[in-house]
Amino acid sequence: MSNIAIDRDGGIAVIRFDRAEKLNALTLGMYQDLAAAFDEVRDNDAIGVAVLTGSGDRAFCVGADLTESIPALSEGRFDISEWDGAHQKHTRLHKPVIAAVNGLCLGGGFEIMLSTDLRIAGASARFALPECGVGVVPAGGTLTRLTRQIPYAWAMELMLLGETIDADTALRYGLLNQVVTDENVLPAALAVAERLLSRSGTALEVIKSSVLHLGEMPQDAAFHAEAMYGQKAFASEDAREGLAAFSEGRPPSFPSRKRE
Repeated sequence: MSNIAIDRDGGIAVIRFDRAEKLNALTLGMYQDLAAAFDEVRDNDAIGVAVLTGSGDRAFCVGADLTESIPALSEGRFDISEWDGAHQKHTRLHKPVIAAVNGLCLGGGFEIMLSTDLRIAGASARFALPECGVGVVPAGGTLTRLTRQIPYAWAMELMLLGETIDADTALRYGLLNQVVTDENVLPAALAVAERLLSRSGTALEVIKSSVLHLGEMPQDAAFHAEAMYGQKAFASEDAREGLAAFSEGRPPSFPSRKRE
């Protein structure tokens, strides 16, 4: 039985770390199952957005189950690159992913949160990258992502000291979009997901894919690539419908959403 659950609610997929008794610590199998869940969202045209959360109210995810992963890594039975799919490295999932962070968000759980696009946390959520305290590093995308997402000094403080911050601090650092009451974390995330479903699916995928690919290009090359991404959206059926709806003063009915 998998400890990664995925449920459909219309065009929304809710992916859940489902090991509450262990604070949703990730087994090696859970990493594989999470990667498969992201692939399902990517490949299923009926899904327009994903919400990622944890079971129970104590933890979103506290990262890898060290009793399993550390021996496997140290004995050479496992390569950390096998976690790339769960961490959305080299991702081809260009649909929005929302993190609904309930409780502890530590280590690998923090790293997976960094791979999401929008993040909502409960007021009692806590965040840390404690890896350096046990002699390892946050190499699940964080060494690459964190300094690109928040200011350098705050990123280095999180990684070098490994100390815990609260939700308000995470919001101030720019790690989160919203902090809500604990009981409203998932409802708030689902409300944002519903708002996203009212937008053009084609446009959202173009925005996400272009942002992922253009960020490290030289500016002139990025401008040329941006034009190609933009043309894909402007020439789409969604654009024709959106512009027609605007001129007619009605809500759009995007073709990309009719599959959901």
